[in-house]
Parts: sequence; C-alpha cells; structure tokens
Amino acid sequence: MAKYKIAVLPGDGVGKDVTEAAMIVLDTIQLDAEYRYGDIGWQFWVNEGNPLPERTIQLLKETDACLFGAITSKPTEEAERELSPRLKGKGLVYSSPIVGLRQMFNLHTNLRPCKAYPGNPLNYRDDIDLVVFRENTEDLYSGVEFYPVPGAVMHTLLENHPKMARFKDVPPDKIAISLRIVTEKAATNISKQAFEYAKTHGYKTVTIVEKPNVVRETSGLMVRRARKVAEAYRDVELWEANIDAMTMWLVKNPQKYDVLVASNLFGDIISDLAAQLVGGLGFACSGNIGDAYAVFEPTHGSAPKYAGQYKVNPTAMILSVKMMLDYLNETEKADRLEQAVAAVIKEEKVRTYDMGGTNTTLEMGEEIAGRYKNL
Repeated sequence: MAKYKIAVLPGDGVGKDVTEAAMIVLDTIQLDAEYRYGDIGWQFWVNEGNPLPERTIQLLKETDACLFGAITSKPTEEAERELSPRLKGKGLVYSSPIVGLRQMFNLHTNLRPCKAYPGNPLNYRDDIDLVVFRENTEDLYSGVEFYPVPGAVMHTLLENHPKMARFKDVPPDKIAISLRIVTEKAATNISKQAFEYAKTHGYKTVTIVEKPNVVRETSGLMVRRARKVAEAYRDVELWEANIDAMTMWLVKNPQKYDVLVASNLFGDIISDLAAQLVGGLGFACSGNIGDAYAVFEPTHGSAPKYAGQYKVNPTAMILSVKMMLDYLNETEKADRLEQAVAAVIKEEKVRTYDMGGTNTTLEMGEEIAGRYKNL
C-alpha cells in the first residue's frame, strides 16, 4: 500500500498540460504515492450544472493532499448561457470550485512564495525572496452578496448605519452589495501563520498589508490582531503598509520585504504583483492549507487559447509539487526539486515561450526531472 494518496485535478485548459508535466517530475521523484484523478471545472458545469461534483469532494476526503491544475471561471450571465439546454431554467448558479474547496475544507491559509531564480530573463531583480500569506476563506470572497438587494437587507442597513442614507432611494435592482467579512479568529490565524513561517525560515520581517485608515473596521481588525500576534515573536519585526502604497513599494524596493500578510482580496492583489516581479504567473506556485488538508496549485488561469498546445511554462505547477512535498514532510525531495528547477533556469538552455524560448511544457518538465535525477 502506498504511503500517500494524492488527488490530481487537472481541471480546464492548460491545467491539463501543466499537470502532465508535473506528473513527469513526480514519476522521477518516485514519491511513494497513489494518484487518484478527479473531475473539476467548466465542462462539468456545462454538462452537469456543477463544476465541483460530489464525487470529487468525496475523493478529496479520501486523500492526503491535492494537486490542482487550473479552471475556467466566467461571469454569472455567461455561465448560464453555456449550460447544457436541459439544465437551463433550473436556477443553477455558477460558483468558483476552488473558492468552494477553500471554504469547504477550511483551507484558511493561502501561501505564495515568490522567489527570483537567477538566469530567469523575466526577473525584475535577482535578489527577491518574498512570501505572501493570504487569508483564504473570508473577506469579499466569502460570497455573501446581494443583487437585487432584498428589502429586509436594505431596511436593516438603513436602520443600523447612517452612511446608508444616501442609498435609501436606489431601487433594489439598481444596487449590488458584497459584504467584507473578517473574523478575529481568521485574522489571528493568518498572522500567526505568517510569523511562524518567518521564524522557522529565518525571515526578519512580517508586513501586514491592509487599509485601516479607510476600511476602518475590517482592516482595523486585521492590523490589531497582527500587532497582538507580533508580541510573541520578538525576533521578527512587524511592519505595516496600506495596500495602495504597498503596490508602489514592491515595485520600488521589493528586495527589502520578507513575509507579507493580508486579507483575501488584498492578498490576492499583492501576490500577483509579487509574482510578476519574479517572472510572472508561470513561476507563481501556491498552497491552500488547512488544519487537515491542503490543495496545491499554480496561480495562473486555464488560458483556453493555449489548451493542448503544450506551450505554457509548467514551472509554477512543478514548484507547487515542491510545496506539496514540504507539506508531506518529504523535505529532502522538496529541496532537491527546487535545486533542479533553479539549475534548469540558471543554465538557460531549455525555455518556454514566455522566457523567450521554443521548448514545450513537457520538455521543460522532462528537463527538470532529468536534472533532479542527476543531482
């Protein structure tokens, strides 16, 4: 019997391409694992009315971790138009399956390392080593939204907040409301995760990235909890930055920052910005980590126009494999895999189109696997 059971969800578009490259690497690593493939994504929404079938949820419950490719997501109206005719008019509403997984399995911590590997022509600088901790289950991504706005909701808001008065005469179908929800528990947890990571990996600073001078209550709670958590980590300094200013400072002095921590939306923004500093989404790996389960994925989308062309860079997916190995405490294999990735990038011989090369997705995977074998 295999030591691990790993769910593999290729998803849509290039998710399938990069997953294939990742499996080349995993076969070389010879992880003692059984890989179980599952269904997720757009075709299951179109044909079944559910992009996250119950059989896939059950699969994840029976495995130790998940490797996930990419999915296609579209606005509500477009999603409804693309439904199979037999499913239209049944009140089905599309929702992102990866957001659903994060909430269903309480994958509260989104971890996104952004490291510049020397030899990458896309690096903004070669001395960048950032790690973003993004709270993964709350904020504006909690999905508590209203359109049109029910009368009871509008009445409650008007009764309880004077600033709603200027919207009192807006018709319910002319206004949409999304709630930004931040709990003390989640704010404390993501800050603790960030500080603990900084302490364990030798980083000197944690920067809380919010907007408490304007979004006073929710960002204020995030900042207060970060300050409280920081009291237990005397060797790690807490810095504070507003999200808008942080986008400027990351472009000006990215090498000065170590660990960044933020709520869901702000963390999403700064992690994509940080990813571009180290080569773009082709190098941006991530882990969605909870207390009992984790899903690892590249942060790029499904890029339908490139699907099946084996053109995209699989490095983000392969570095997501590295993160999964760390999660499984297979640290020797994880370190060796990162060394292989770094060596291939530094050698500058095998490059996908984004790096100015002509090699395919699978050729990049094979080169990294070969380098791993020879280290």
